Amino acid sequence: MIFVLIVTFCFTCTLVLAFFHFLFREQNELAERLKKFTTSQARQKKEEEDELSKPFSERVIRPVIGWFSTLVTRFTPSRSREKLQQVLQFAGNPGNLKAHEYQALHFLLVALAALMGWSLAWLSRKGFLEQFVMAFLLGLIGYLLGKVYLSNRARQRQQAMQKELPDVLDLLTVSVEAGLGFDAALLRVIEKSKGVLAKEFVTTLQELQMGKSRREALRDMGKRTGVDDILTFVGAMIQADQLGVSITKILRTQADQVRMKRRQRVEEKAMKAPIKMLIPLVFFIFPSIFIVLLGPAAIQIYKQFLGGR
Repeated sequence: MIFVLIVTFCFTCTLVLAFFHFLFREQNELAERLKKFTTSQARQKKEEEDELSKPFSERVIRPVIGWFSTLVTRFTPSRSREKLQQVLQFAGNPGNLKAHEYQALHFLLVALAALMGWSLAWLSRKGFLEQFVMAFLLGLIGYLLGKVYLSNRARQRQQAMQKELPDVLDLLTVSVEAGLGFDAALLRVIEKSKGVLAKEFVTTLQELQMGKSRREALRDMGKRTGVDDILTFVGAMIQADQLGVSITKILRTQADQVRMKRRQRVEEKAMKAPIKMLIPLVFFIFPSIFIVLLGPAAIQIYKQFLGGR
């Protein structure tokens, strides 16, 4: 009898729960839908605000360049893109542009320059041949400007790193000799020095903290910079890591060699200075001196000959 009562009670409770669940199911579904709709609206509004907060170049210009770069990628070989990506790394990735994006921007610059040349020739009422020549010349100037800008930026950045390397190596050597580990010494160098090379060490330290081995991080830094002295330093550090040689001795030796190389480069430039001065000396300074010194004498001789006649 008790078993029958228990079963009846459980069955009754189940029916009551099912009834209330069925009764409030529509309300719960409606509440869930309203919650999802409100959440989606808030998320969409937040995304719109984030999108509008971005600068104009990120919202408009970069998508246009990305769309055009997909077309450019189809007609450019992969080897040229890899070479351009390497040059962009040497230049410090200006604008965080990838190789195909920079190519697209470069081609747009050439097209705009050519269109400007054609427009100027057309407004001047030139013939078709003059219009074509003007468009070709300005397009060529735009193409050369893109090449010269990137190569100059890469060269200036490499020269800056080459100039900063001796001081950075001295600070790194002192930090390691004071008892710091290589990672802590890199952090000290980053804190105490400023410049292009310090930013490269920041990237290297971040790669080390993310779990990349010291060899790979240093090798990647050498590939990003492309400076011979840094490549020599990276090779020495990798070899010391492989052979178990003391890092302190390697750093001291590399610092001395880099300073000696910098002194030799300065002496080389000083020896080249007189040769470079010959061109303005012969073509500009000497003629002025001759005119000042021999001019009055030439005038007097000319007057004497005329007076003799």
